[in-house]
Amino acid sequence: MALLVNIAPPEWDVVVDLVYGHDDNFMGAAIYENPRCFLHPDAAACLARAIALAAEQGLRLKITDGFRPSEAQWALWSHTPDTDYVADPRRGSPHSRGVAVDVTLIDSVDRELDMGGPVDELTTNGHHDAPDIAPAQRANRLMLLGIMTAAGFDWYVNEWWHYQLFQPRRYPVLTDRAAATGMMPVA
Repeated sequence: MALLVNIAPPEWDVVVDLVYGHDDNFMGAAIYENPRCFLHPDAAACLARAIALAAEQGLRLKITDGFRPSEAQWALWSHTPDTDYVADPRRGSPHSRGVAVDVTLIDSVDRELDMGGPVDELTTNGHHDAPDIAPAQRANRLMLLGIMTAAGFDWYVNEWWHYQLFQPRRYPVLTDRAAATGMMPVA
């Protein structure tokens, strides 16, 4: 069995647009040289269930991050060492274990549903219980929460877009080389 599963269309009915593959993120710079989405097989199985549940609502998932090599986690931490929003790479991120995915919902023409703020917004507005979002935005966040948790994922209170497997520390932290993903720039 492969260490990580490559999550890409057409095998996976998702849109993949990794936020750290371009400059439009909280760091203002791309981290991944070759942005591709990978997940541990256990997380991929939950993702498959989430895709099916979203489809029942006439929706699809847009993935904005999956496996994040530990080198990338160090880059995020070096920029913003704030454990409310960025996992300390010395402890390891669920992303660096391949068991976390950042997602939003899109409609039948690939428009993102209004969640009241963008993925990767590292403020209290990004929290699931953000007080200043409109009722329709809250309903969209709750629909995503319902889909992802029904599929078997746990959620993170400070980021409406972040979902991970329960007990993520039982999975090892992986570097780009160990995972053989080729996502990071070659030194």
